[in-house]
Amino acid sequence: MHYPSLEAFLSRRPMPLETGPVALILAEDEVELDSTLRHHLDCGFKEVVALMPDAFALPGDLAGRVIRVNFDCSNPQATTEAVNRVIVAAPGCWLYYGYNAEYLFYPFCETRTVGELLTYHSEERRAAMLTYVVDLYAADLHAHPNAVSLETACLDRSGYYAQGRIDPETGHPRERQLDFFGGLRWRHEEHVPPQSRKIDRIALFRAKPGLELQVDHTFNDQEYNTYACPWHHNLTAAICSFRAAKALKRNPGSTFDIQSFKWHNSAPFEWHSRQLLDLGLMEPGQWF
Repeated sequence: MHYPSLEAFLSRRPMPLETGPVALILAEDEVELDSTLRHHLDCGFKEVVALMPDAFALPGDLAGRVIRVNFDCSNPQATTEAVNRVIVAAPGCWLYYGYNAEYLFYPFCETRTVGELLTYHSEERRAAMLTYVVDLYAADLHAHPNAVSLETACLDRSGYYAQGRIDPETGHPRERQLDFFGGLRWRHEEHVPPQSRKIDRIALFRAKPGLELQVDHTFNDQEYNTYACPWHHNLTAAICSFRAAKALKRNPGSTFDIQSFKWHNSAPFEWHSRQLLDLGLMEPGQWF
């Protein structure tokens, strides 16, 4: 299904988005767009919405499986604009948002659907889930100049840390909120603007009236930004992403300074949730 604009998609009645879960994939370019869409279809999302310019190609077998919406993602405000407009149109719907060349992983995703994940999360009275953006990068940048290779993808197995998130009004740390850092944004921070260095994103959430996504990937409802409820640890997920690697190799100010992303703490990415759990890059909570 193809819509000529976001307005046309959101004005359709009956609304295609109901309780979800629905994946919103923002296509910044065509790199691994097809594998990204297939991955999220395989996760069990009821709908996968590809927000992409009409000029981008979409394989024929995907055309009947995803909702294609003509949308320009090059605007710096494109993400907040798109997500916030969908929130208004689909209250009560569980939503995920991410970009092409990003892949959602959650505990036991090989045998359980994202719907099962969010049903359990809802039963724990949670309306949002913290996700960590785990940077992926090609092992050999000479063979893969854009830093993207599914077959030789690597990740950092250490170098992640968190800092308390300060409330600007009180000057004190916010309860159950942390800013997380690591990966390529940490190792090459001299090339990354300070506002883009965090790796935490509230990428899975339930829309509700008045909810707004902010430019730093947090929400205006502070409870949505917490990593757990007050009484025990909750589920978290990971977004395995080539986005930072692509940007660092595309940017003229950094591409010539980086000959390889590999270091002594690099490890081949196994494309399996067990590796992410073992590295502490996501949390199963009480879900067994």
